[in-house]
Amino acid sequence: MCHILVIGAGITGITSAYELIKMGYQVTVIDQHLYPAMETSFANGGQLSACNAEVWNQKATVLKGLKWMSQKTAPLLLNPAFDLHKYAWLVEFLGNIKHYEANTRDTVKMALLARKRLFAIAEQEQLEFNLEKRGILHFYHSKQDYEVAMRVNDLLCTGGLERHAVTVDEIKTIEPSLTGQYYAGFYCPSDATGDIHKFSVGLAKACKKYGVRYLFGMQVSDIQPHAQGVKVVYHASPENMQQDVNSLQDLQVDAVLVCGGVGSYHLAQRLGDRVNVYPVKGYSITVNLHDAQSQQNAPWVSLLDESAKIVTSRLGQDRLRVAGTAEFNGYNRDIRADRIQPLIDWVNRNFQLCTESVIPWAGLRPMMPNMMPVVARGKRERIFYNTGHGHLGWTLSAATAVMISQQIGRQHPI
Repeated sequence: MCHILVIGAGITGITSAYELIKMGYQVTVIDQHLYPAMETSFANGGQLSACNAEVWNQKATVLKGLKWMSQKTAPLLLNPAFDLHKYAWLVEFLGNIKHYEANTRDTVKMALLARKRLFAIAEQEQLEFNLEKRGILHFYHSKQDYEVAMRVNDLLCTGGLERHAVTVDEIKTIEPSLTGQYYAGFYCPSDATGDIHKFSVGLAKACKKYGVRYLFGMQVSDIQPHAQGVKVVYHASPENMQQDVNSLQDLQVDAVLVCGGVGSYHLAQRLGDRVNVYPVKGYSITVNLHDAQSQQNAPWVSLLDESAKIVTSRLGQDRLRVAGTAEFNGYNRDIRADRIQPLIDWVNRNFQLCTESVIPWAGLRPMMPNMMPVVARGKRERIFYNTGHGHLGWTLSAATAVMISQQIGRQHPI
């Protein structure tokens, strides 16, 4: 039986392992953490959002980014300190402005396929992850922002998205908990939300039931492709207190699938491939809704405030996830109070609920300069990649897992 090693136990690694084991492969998943989905898949915005499939490569985004550089609370921040990888990535990002429309349409199509597959997996495996199929409501505060959004909406709809304009009165009808002042909006009734960490952990358990083997608390130190397969050398990670970090172990497999998130860049370099993933930090807060009034006044429909670039997802009766911001600051994972406070302030402006109990989080989105995931074979025939999903890992993963599994199936049959 053909043996595949998946590097990374986040949302893309776990969904890929699921598709591979269901196809009949022997599958092993390795991850430096002790549990699945402990990095970017831990506490993201929670949206399964085909309606948020617009890529960022357009002149308006660049101009806004330049304007925001002097504002500490801006939705997008760029640390101007020189870093060759960062500035090379930004140059390539600018070069992909010409592909903005085509990449946006392709992302919408991929997101719609992924949503259908994810719902099917969740039903088949009976996964509980606070799924809410109440749609996503985008709202705008000015006529100028709304008119720009109308053009974007037309583009999204050419990719197959069903999304329609709504008035201020309709916004308040769709989500009565909103207390702010708005100009107009768009509503995508078929999008959904859920807890990505719960989904990933649940699917990891299902994969184990089908025979997937896990090497948690382990780091890959070397990958050696050869004519008959791939030798993978690994050792205990710093989190793994049960084993000696200096003791090397090895595993012989038929192929390797890299789903390493922001770590994919360095893994690819060691394999002679260029996978130009850059870490773009995002922040979230989870508001614990301890009292009845907060539970009643927190939104159930998922929201996206286009001016603040903030999203919400209701995670069951007693939690509200609020996420946003993009920060170009390398592999820094520090949770900055000055980036968390605007999220709390936003909640207080828009809802009548208690923000006394708030859990902050920061994660690194693995972004490619063209904002498209890498779902392809590397230069060597036994090395594959499913990575670089950026802010849409939760939204796209179920589709890219199928795509890469089918490619592996064609080149390395069971």
